[in-house]
Amino acid sequence: MGGVTSSMAAKFAFFPPNPPSYKLIKDEGTGILLLDPFPHRENVDVLRLPTRRGNSIVAVYVRYPMATSTLLYSHGNAADIGQMYELFIELSIHLRVNLMGYDYSGYGQSSGKPSEQNTYADIEAAYKCLEENYGAKQENVILYGQSVGSGPTVDLAARLPRLRAVVLHSPILSGLRVMYPVKRSYWFDIYKNIDKIPLVKCPVLIIHGTNDDVVDCSHGKQLWELCQEKYEPLWVKGGNHCDLELYPDYIRHLKKFISTVEKSPRRYSSRKSTDGIEQSRQSTEYFEAPRRSIDRREKPRKSTDTRDKPRKSTDTRDKPRKSTDTRDKPRKSTDTWDKPRKSIDRPEKLKVHEYNKFNNIDKLEKLKISLDQMERMERSRRSVEYFDKSRTSIDLQLEKGRKSVDWIDRIPGV
Repeated sequence: MGGVTSSMAAKFAFFPPNPPSYKLIKDEGTGILLLDPFPHRENVDVLRLPTRRGNSIVAVYVRYPMATSTLLYSHGNAADIGQMYELFIELSIHLRVNLMGYDYSGYGQSSGKPSEQNTYADIEAAYKCLEENYGAKQENVILYGQSVGSGPTVDLAARLPRLRAVVLHSPILSGLRVMYPVKRSYWFDIYKNIDKIPLVKCPVLIIHGTNDDVVDCSHGKQLWELCQEKYEPLWVKGGNHCDLELYPDYIRHLKKFISTVEKSPRRYSSRKSTDGIEQSRQSTEYFEAPRRSIDRREKPRKSTDTRDKPRKSTDTRDKPRKSTDTRDKPRKSTDTWDKPRKSIDRPEKLKVHEYNKFNNIDKLEKLKISLDQMERMERSRRSVEYFDKSRTSIDLQLEKGRKSVDWIDRIPGV
């Protein structure tokens, strides 16, 4: 699979200038690298950068005084940085930016052979150099990709969510679509910008000539439709594939775009940006979910504010601490248990306490005796009443007997 993709890339995509347009020499006095035949400039550094795929690429870095943005330029197919050198100087001056351009593996004086995967490693090495050697932050970097250079540009942009902006100059939908009008992506296709551009989260400017006879203008228009952050595109009327820089609208529109994105508020944090690159090395599915608008990118700030709510809930967790404080009450009661211990140190108080205790016992005993006496008296009263009742009944019986005797006496003859 990889061999088919590589062979297709070599056949259809890569045409490095042969021979290269420049030589790489080292100044004997200073030891710095120079591009021959160009004169040395104080504001230009010539560099050799190692890539993660074992190649060594050549890059140039152009400084601009007081620049706030850095442009990382990935050039087109049949070119090298020797042919692009003067344009790099002019762009840095007119756009007021720092600029880094580099040669792909197998281009110019860079080692290795051209391939899709090598170009991904090449742009990573250039970006890493900007961060580590020149202190560039992701949110200050603008990626610029021309023609084939749009492939590594879009690939890196899809993995760096806090870029300032992206410029695509005569971009391609994919390598296969340049050659054939296919309607879908195939596994052996290369530079599938059509699938990756929706994942780019920063503003994107697309520049394309209406008379481009290498990459049809429809490539640029379709990519623009798929962008999340659409900036006003530039369709250069009459422009071809390699002459757009000659049109006044090119530099005018590009300068306006960079001025706009530099004035826009920062929307991103200052996390280490190389984390996204390292994660992409471990997995081919490294792209993040797309964001659809600047307003939606603002939402993480609002959600950051709402994250303070757990802090409030953390404060409420102090309530158990209050309840823990209430558990100290037994300690207070424990202190009261110590009072008898204090009374041991005072024997006279113990004697009084014992006396009061014994005195209370005597009172209880007396109360008990009085209760017993009252009970016996009640019993006696009840027995007397009983005897009274018995006497009354006897009297009644005697009275009845007496009456009966009187009745008998009244009978005649008795």
